Amino acid sequence: MSGDISAVQQPRILLEERFELGECPNWDGDNSRLYWADIIGRKIHALDIETGQRHSWSFESEVGCFGLTDHGRLVVALKSDIVLFDPKTGEREKLAAVDSDNDMSRTNDGKIGPDGAFWVGTMDQNIDKQPVASLYRVTGKGQVEHKAGGIKISNGLAWSPDGRIMYHSDSRGPWVNRWNFDAKTGAIGNCQRFLDLDDTVGRPDGAAVDMEGCYWSAGVSAGKLNRFAPDGTLLLSIDMPMPNPTMPCFGGADMKTLYVTSHMENYPAEKRDEFPDAGKLVMLRVDVAGVPVNRFREGG
Repeated sequence: MSGDISAVQQPRILLEERFELGECPNWDGDNSRLYWADIIGRKIHALDIETGQRHSWSFESEVGCFGLTDHGRLVVALKSDIVLFDPKTGEREKLAAVDSDNDMSRTNDGKIGPDGAFWVGTMDQNIDKQPVASLYRVTGKGQVEHKAGGIKISNGLAWSPDGRIMYHSDSRGPWVNRWNFDAKTGAIGNCQRFLDLDDTVGRPDGAAVDMEGCYWSAGVSAGKLNRFAPDGTLLLSIDMPMPNPTMPCFGGADMKTLYVTSHMENYPAEKRDEFPDAGKLVMLRVDVAGVPVNRFREGG
């Protein structure tokens, strides 16, 4: 298991565009396409890696997170609605809703699990974040299950290579938990504390897991991308070219390219000038492949 920085290329800027709150990178290996969201910009963006062609789609509310489906569509978590979206036609179909009765809640981090369901977390939008957010499981039939509560900002979803462990964080905990996971039923249990973090190491934002079972976490408060061993040991901490990286995902033909989003939310003009790479996407090559993210099973 490598923790050697020499085995990792230094991050480089992928695009010169800046995004207010870049999040949720998703790799589409079938089309060599990288998707990501600008939550505040209310858009999903895409870049065809081989051709450099850019695409963007606008939505009526914040785009908390999304994933790819087994029918070539995207399943998208808006402020509270979960919709199926066809990037080819622009057609949208409402599937479900979460926390729709709470105006100060919105969806945040989410990912497709080994069970083929869309796991969606919410966050408290009040300044003094309270533990009122939750983690939900949304199926292709539109069924919504409440899975965990008492969260301030749900984040950091990722699964072990064998699909038997689910990682989940609270950015304002700041902690990462690990759960036993049943890929057939989506049942979770035996929650254990995996990491207790701080602002210096980096509060845990979005995450990904590699084939060695290591957990890559965007240290959003520290300008770091951190790699933790399955036992919680910090193996690697990579300085990013911006103060607030938000989420990594693995991609590329060999799944050894990390794409990382970032934000410049609430930056005054002086800080935007001081950190010209804030809000941009970066990429870096690593020496271990990532675990491919699952696809949402429509109708399942």
